[in-house]
Amino acid sequence: MHNFEKRRDRYNAFASFENPLVNLSFEMEVPDFRPFCKANELPPFHVFLYCILNSLKEIDNFMYRIHEGEVIKIDDFMASYTVLNQDKNLNFARFTRSSDLREFVARSVAAKQFAEASDVLVNTTEALSPMDKKRNVHITCMPWLKLVAMEHPIYHHKNHDIPSLAWGRFSDPRDDGKLTVNMSVLAHHGFVDGYHVHLLAQAIAARVAKIIA
Repeated sequence: MHNFEKRRDRYNAFASFENPLVNLSFEMEVPDFRPFCKANELPPFHVFLYCILNSLKEIDNFMYRIHEGEVIKIDDFMASYTVLNQDKNLNFARFTRSSDLREFVARSVAAKQFAEASDVLVNTTEALSPMDKKRNVHITCMPWLKLVAMEHPIYHHKNHDIPSLAWGRFSDPRDDGKLTVNMSVLAHHGFVDGYHVHLLAQAIAARVAKIIA
């Protein structure tokens, strides 16, 4: 928590706001990893999700939460994201995050298949303890759309402390070996500034590059 103490006054300032959230939408550039996925029989969504979640964990600012009125730093979070079930209705996949790519993808695919097969809403936070509810990151993807902006659904703005990320359709292949994707990142401004979103984008791109090297 040493790093947080350096910005506690910023947190206190934003915590007094009725809506203390920062919500940025931007175009992110990463190496085109789809040929790598095809060659290794890995689904691109799950590989990209791996890069995002494992990059998030490296940046302290995305790991701060508010629990019982105090700021804490979680040590890890559940991997989860939205899927469509067989009726084309929203459902939630959830699994234990892994730092190993193939293990992560296998768990993610299994969680997706389970959520897709369920008619009822599963993997909600209702059964979780207050502390476990903090060990979360909200993830959604809309691959049909070129995302321009995103307003994430928030139950209560003032106490919201769970980062929310969304992205849309990947661009067509580029001659320079890269692709672009529009990303949306929402977080508590007491914890996260635009600079930290920039760091996250850099970390994701670096992790993609390392995987395909």
